[in-house]
Amino acid sequence: METHTRANTFTALAACFSADLAAFIAEETPQNPSPADFIDLIDRVRNVLGSASLGSLQEAEEELDAATVYLTDALNGAEDDQMTLLACARTHLRNATEAIS
Repeated sequence: METHTRANTFTALAACFSADLAAFIAEETPQNPSPADFIDLIDRVRNVLGSASLGSLQEAEEELDAATVYLTDALNGAEDDQMTLLACARTHLRNATEAIS
């Protein structure tokens, strides 16, 4: 049951944030990305933001870095912690997309 919930949460996060993230780096929105593909998209955006000198974009890069850590930990960590880690990742993704806007 937990694994199914985690998969659904990853799917929901990807559906919510992929379009905005992909648009920022002028990529097509991925269709049904795996958790690894979604994390890779976040990393590509983070890498682009890493060279930015604007404060809000640097803030977004830091938020995406934190989101990546939480998502990776949710994939590899104990099932008991996964929902908390995914919720933290969602917060950082939301903060990043707001900073980019």
